[in-house]
Amino acid sequence: MSDPVHIVGGGLAGSECAWQLARRGVPVVLHEMRPVQPTPAHKSGDLAELVCSNSLRSDDPLHAAGLLKREMEAFDSLIIAAARTAAVPAGSALAVDRERFAAHVTGALAGHPGVELRRDEVTGISADAAGEAGVDLVIATGPLTSPAMAAALQRLLGSEYLYFYDAIAPIVEAESLDMSRLFWQSRYGKGGDDYLNAPLDRERYLEFHAALLAAEVLTPHEFEQAIFFEGCLPIEELARRGVDTLRYGPMKPVGLRGPDGRRPWAVVQLRQETLARRQFNLVGFQSRMKWGEQQRVLRLIPGLEQATFVRFGQIHRNTFINAPSHLDVCYRVRSAPRVRLAGQLTGVEGYLESAATGLAIGLYLGLERQGREVEPLPAATALGALARHLTESDPRHFQPANVNYGLFPELDESSAKRGRRGAQGRRAAFAERAARELAAWAERQRLPLVRGPLAALAGLAGTAGTAGTDAAVAAQTGTPAAAAAAAGKGAG
Repeated sequence: MSDPVHIVGGGLAGSECAWQLARRGVPVVLHEMRPVQPTPAHKSGDLAELVCSNSLRSDDPLHAAGLLKREMEAFDSLIIAAARTAAVPAGSALAVDRERFAAHVTGALAGHPGVELRRDEVTGISADAAGEAGVDLVIATGPLTSPAMAAALQRLLGSEYLYFYDAIAPIVEAESLDMSRLFWQSRYGKGGDDYLNAPLDRERYLEFHAALLAAEVLTPHEFEQAIFFEGCLPIEELARRGVDTLRYGPMKPVGLRGPDGRRPWAVVQLRQETLARRQFNLVGFQSRMKWGEQQRVLRLIPGLEQATFVRFGQIHRNTFINAPSHLDVCYRVRSAPRVRLAGQLTGVEGYLESAATGLAIGLYLGLERQGREVEPLPAATALGALARHLTESDPRHFQPANVNYGLFPELDESSAKRGRRGAQGRRAAFAERAARELAAWAERQRLPLVRGPLAALAGLAGTAGTAGTDAAVAAQTGTPAAAAAAAGKGAG
């Protein structure tokens, strides 16, 4: 039996990496310090617990996030299979019931014979793990990396961390809402009536905006600089950028019509947290207001006057490394190539992207254990584009990023011709090219693929903007990950 790969961190990246390795016959020791050692944000000891949003972003196959999901499904992703099993209505997004999702992932890995789950805190990086004795180590400790591991990484990399502040949106009890003032609808009717909407007229919006500006907020420690990720700004930070900034951001009313048939001045959307619709989170309402202030200000929203808050918005430091300075395209630390970093620690942003890095590392390590020379995933795929961002960005100005088509290489002339039907046609051309290149890469590596998700992307450039794209949403394919997620136990 070969030596196991040690994975530190049972979040989305670590869990996906463990699954990819175990199903390829590579033994895994997965270290997760919770619940022995808690974090400020997690509530349970389950693997892959979601602490911020419950959304894995767009599921539209033309969207870069939708493309990334389908690429991951082609390799039998546990995280995506579990998300589909635990999905809750969220329009064109893929959102989940957090508890069911985490339970599925935990059950699949805890029940897999190739995975040893250890509940312990790893506090250092040994000389063996640093590459001297060929021990493979994947560090996927996430944005809340423990102080001991952070210090060990600092010693290994020889540089300070970069960081930004990430904020968590509030959650309210459904039964505390005044439903007579709210209405069900998704923007442009996508996905049905999946969101609960609180409409504001101009006067109520200006009152709410003024209250945000006056609210008392938590400030960073003196030795820390408040650097917010642009895709996840606190609601009060957005309010400071101008009176209409919120109306063009999380409170935009476009694509919605109130019960009177008119478009509101502004809208707060609430997305269900559980299948039973007992709790809702305020979409895009991450906050660093003090909790008493949050209750006062957010109860100004129509329908939330008596809201009971299950969780208030929070702020936490999100730790990540300067990846272009330290990682190669296969996520190996250049100074210690048997050590790999995965997840948000690398500088990708988001649940989906974090899981994707774990999947890629699992593929690479699996190939290495077969004695194969690893060819990196093509940069024209969503999986490869993430690594391209991490390794080719300017290290002087490196910032975390969600997957987006700006990270991909430009289209060649033939692909560009197929994509000259506006933005949708261009997206379809990116997706078609990615599907072709991923299938070709997998064939060269002799890696089996689940064909359905990639086949669904074929011909998109010719159907972009039509009902034909709806057929591209991949159905479940009966893969081992899907079966394990549904059963709550592992599959080899």
